Amino acid sequence: MPDIDAVVFDVLGTLVDEPAGIRAGIRNLDPSLDDARVEQLLLVWQRHIDREQQRILGGDRPYLPSDVLEEEAARLIADAAGADDPAAVAALARSGRRLPPWPDTVAGLARLAERFPLIGLSNASRTALLGLNAHAGLRWHQALSAEEAQTYKPDPAVYQLAVTVSGRPPERLLMVAAHAWDLRGAQGLGLRTAYVARPIGDPPTSSDRFDWHADGLADLADQLEKA
Repeated sequence: MPDIDAVVFDVLGTLVDEPAGIRAGIRNLDPSLDDARVEQLLLVWQRHIDREQQRILGGDRPYLPSDVLEEEAARLIADAAGADDPAAVAALARSGRRLPPWPDTVAGLARLAERFPLIGLSNASRTALLGLNAHAGLRWHQALSAEEAQTYKPDPAVYQLAVTVSGRPPERLLMVAAHAWDLRGAQGLGLRTAYVARPIGDPPTSSDRFDWHADGLADLADQLEKA
């Protein structure tokens, strides 16, 4: 086995299909929307979350948990769709807690958990993380929210949460993500890295140097067993 004492997983996009869950929330808000319009509104959600997290990281806005940013995104979508039912808008805001796992996620986590302590590390709030873990059936030994650090990945303070909880040096932890930007952030603190390909995410560039590249969690488990 490689010299790894714990495996740290990104959640959104890496283990659960975030766009699928938000699409479902938008369709529930207004079932008459066609697919093209749903995709447009999904982009409104994604751009708002990304922009506001970047503003917080840049110091242009005080820290707010993901729940607040998602409530803002839901109101933007509701306004654009002409929906004014407060209960429906609130349900859309909570759609980030009802995200489907990728087909290999549950079995892959169970397999890796036989050999390593598993730590979830997500930009989702503590409350949202509890809900999506339960909905998707994610198995952890510890689940950590960036809310604990009052910032968002890729701020080093978020990865430090996993280092502190593990009680091990960063180089003994393996960060797994479908987002190259997330892995670069972990590398900055000294964690080892594994990129897992997903239909969505942020693929590595030619200049990225990650320790492992895997087609899925089964492939990652195979590689770690052979390492």
